[in-house]
Amino acid sequence: MNRRVVVTGLGAITPIGNDVNEFWEGIKSSKCGIDNISLFDATDFKVKLAGEIKNYDPEEYFDKRSCRRLDRFTQLAIIASKEAMKDSKISEENTDMERVGCIISSGIGGIKTIEKENQAHLEKGPDRVSPMYIPMSICNMATGNVAIELGLKGESLAIVTACAGGTHAIGEAYRLVKHGYQDAVLAGGTEASITPLSIAGFTNIKALTQETDKTRASIPFDKERSGFVMGEGAGILVLEELEHAKKRNAKIYAEVVGYGASSDAYHITSPAPEGEGGARAMINAIKDADIKPEEITYINAHGTSTHLNDSCETSAIKKVLGEHSKKVMVSSTKGNTGHLLGAAGGVEAVVCAKSIEDNFVPPTINYKVPDEECDLDIVPNEGRNIEVKYAMSNSLGFGGHNSSIILKKYED
Repeated sequence: MNRRVVVTGLGAITPIGNDVNEFWEGIKSSKCGIDNISLFDATDFKVKLAGEIKNYDPEEYFDKRSCRRLDRFTQLAIIASKEAMKDSKISEENTDMERVGCIISSGIGGIKTIEKENQAHLEKGPDRVSPMYIPMSICNMATGNVAIELGLKGESLAIVTACAGGTHAIGEAYRLVKHGYQDAVLAGGTEASITPLSIAGFTNIKALTQETDKTRASIPFDKERSGFVMGEGAGILVLEELEHAKKRNAKIYAEVVGYGASSDAYHITSPAPEGEGGARAMINAIKDADIKPEEITYINAHGTSTHLNDSCETSAIKKVLGEHSKKVMVSSTKGNTGHLLGAAGGVEAVVCAKSIEDNFVPPTINYKVPDEECDLDIVPNEGRNIEVKYAMSNSLGFGGHNSSIILKKYED
């Protein structure tokens, strides 16, 4: 059984907007969400910048008890999921909730809670560790709490594949709906890892930039790039079987037509030479979509602003698209948001859906110095008003995980 799968709901909370409309306007206006770290005292840290969510007060969204019992990564997932579900207008009245699933990725999970409770253990002893420590910190609790909050009784999964996780979640949700296991799935990613331990760990593995200029820190494909900027947030989509959506007269943003995944089987942090593994994920997505490479209008690249990622992803795109790689538009929106790890694929899929809806290709912002290793059309600094028929989103993760999805402009 192969059924058509469409996107009927979007939700996001990001460093440049606390809902989808604000986020998308930030993308269109080239807004940069990179700023000085305020979530903890970074005085003694080499890394000073991050992509934090602005003006976020949990008590505007949750009661005081929930604020204490939900780690920040779960809070963000619930906020974006509620927005996506409200946008889709799925309800118990028009949908069998036992056939609505939930797949939300997080690369790090509740690291804020882990740090806090470890400190309590060291300073006050084991009896002072909160009984909520485990249910607040484990990665599946974003999915679990969203399912509880929204009454989603279908398949409930948490995919943990580092920075590829958000796209894997959407891809696996697409398969569940396509092959008839679910009528709809809420899918995407969430992350809240701007914490002392997380920043220190990523700094010491040489992944983060130590740049202090906010406009020159997250600069994908720029020759002066020196590492990624940690971001936080959540991006969620509602994927739904087409006939089910039409029966409800649902708004359709785009159709999901292709998904590909692969493993580098090469190194724990470095991509395979010339992006060989990422290329296979893209090839698999194109085959699944049953289209020609030259039909792709826009690629939202993983584009992390690290030397290896950006050069290897460029090589991969050239390998997959051949001559069309000279024409396809390829931008990274991590210049706007920083790198949201397990949430990146979810947020960037929202970008692709809105790009298709609005016929607008987002720019790669703050770009100054061309790199001969990254010589694609990266839509530098200024977005373009152009029809987007097929948009691809790539996500690549530590451990050699690769995932790509393809969205298409919906045609009845």
